[in-house]
Amino acid sequence: MTELNWRKSSYTDQYNCVEVAMTPDTTAVRDSKNRDGDALAFTTQHWHSFLSAIKADHYRH
Repeated sequence: MTELNWRKSSYTDQYNCVEVAMTPDTTAVRDSKNRDGDALAFTTQHWHSFLSAIKADHYRH
C-alpha cells in the first residue's frame, strides 16, 4: 500500500504504534514500527462499524 497519507494514532505510545490511511472506499491500518510490513484494509463501512463497536465497549475483556 503505497501512495497513502498515513496518520499516526493519537493514542500511540512506545509499545502500541498504529497508523491509519483513508481513501474514499478503504481504511488501511498498519504497525508504525514496521512500515514495510503488511497492512490491513477495510471497507469504509466495516471500519465505521468496528469503531462504533469499540465506542460501545463491545470488545471489553
